[in-house]
Amino acid sequence: MKGYNEKKKNLSKSLKRQARISRYIIYKETQIDFKEQFWSFIGAFFGIGIISFIQSFYFTKFENIFLIGSFGASSVLIFGAIQSPLAQPRNFIGGQLISAFIGVSILKFMPDIIWINAPLAVAISIIAMQITKTLHPTGGATALIAIIGTEKIKALGYFYIISPVLSGSLILILIALIFNNITTHRKYPTNNKLTRIFKF
Repeated sequence: MKGYNEKKKNLSKSLKRQARISRYIIYKETQIDFKEQFWSFIGAFFGIGIISFIQSFYFTKFENIFLIGSFGASSVLIFGAIQSPLAQPRNFIGGQLISAFIGVSILKFMPDIIWINAPLAVAISIIAMQITKTLHPTGGATALIAIIGTEKIKALGYFYIISPVLSGSLILILIALIFNNITTHRKYPTNNKLTRIFKF
């Protein structure tokens, strides 16, 4: 009987603790934090702005692509949800590169049937990111862009992994490391030695 009461007491404590955590998270998520929003805006603006500037100023001469749609979605995570495990540098860069490689490989070696290639690229990318612990939501979009992108993107072949994917990702992560660590109330990456290096 004593053991039963002890288990009941522990369960009650655990449930109360979970309820407190849930209330805190819901409260934090619904709070309006103008500082947080300001730095999210600044980081995303400069990150996408630099990539766009390079695209418009340099790459148009070579009929090349430097800015892809998945960078917009990645910016939401690495500037707006910096505490998320999915927004950390390993996930961001690893997920993008793995997904790009899978997308290009499917484009090159599978028959040109979009209703097979498109879902296959996304599904395999998800599994690969899960296995490698680099899950990043926009990786699926990066793989999909390799399949459904313009002829310019398709013509890049495996160079698509280097540019735009790697080059753009490195620019975004550099901007994220700078702007997400300028103030004392933001820390990126979370619990990482890099945080101390980029803290001003």
